[in-house]
Amino acid sequence: MNTRVVTAVMLSSALALGACAKKAPEELPPPPEETVTAPTPTPTGPAVGSMEHFLAAVGQANTVVYFDTDRYNIDAEDSAKLQTQAQYFSQYSNVNFTIEGHADERGTREYNLALGERRANAAKNYLVSLGIPASRIRTVSYGKERPVALGSNEAAWAQNRRAATVTIN
Repeated sequence: MNTRVVTAVMLSSALALGACAKKAPEELPPPPEETVTAPTPTPTGPAVGSMEHFLAAVGQANTVVYFDTDRYNIDAEDSAKLQTQAQYFSQYSNVNFTIEGHADERGTREYNLALGERRANAAKNYLVSLGIPASRIRTVSYGKERPVALGSNEAAWAQNRRAATVTIN
């Protein structure tokens, strides 16, 4: 008896659903209009604000200023490099950056960290004097911890006494 009831319910459900079948509309809607869009140009070259973009714009040689032993003053050659950097950072006002201060291997760790900080701040202060907002510039000192030239001679030491500018964006 239960199977008869279930069968009857199923048949009546099928008939009810069949009666609700959709009919095709008398008139079809018009086809969608074709819109021609120009292809979006893909950016070529490095992204603005990337380190690659900064290097391409100012040149590798203009990203680092070098200092004499135990010094942190900006000389004429350094000021020319920093002016080139300032032009870039003025043009791309959304780019933030870090100036890394470094020292050679001579001296104590504490002395070299302080000297690296003075070098980074000297470069920062020069850029600020050229109109770059201080809020865009971060400084960090690595002291003697990140040499670019290994060796215990004047040539290696001269390369390690530096302030290097690195973009953050």
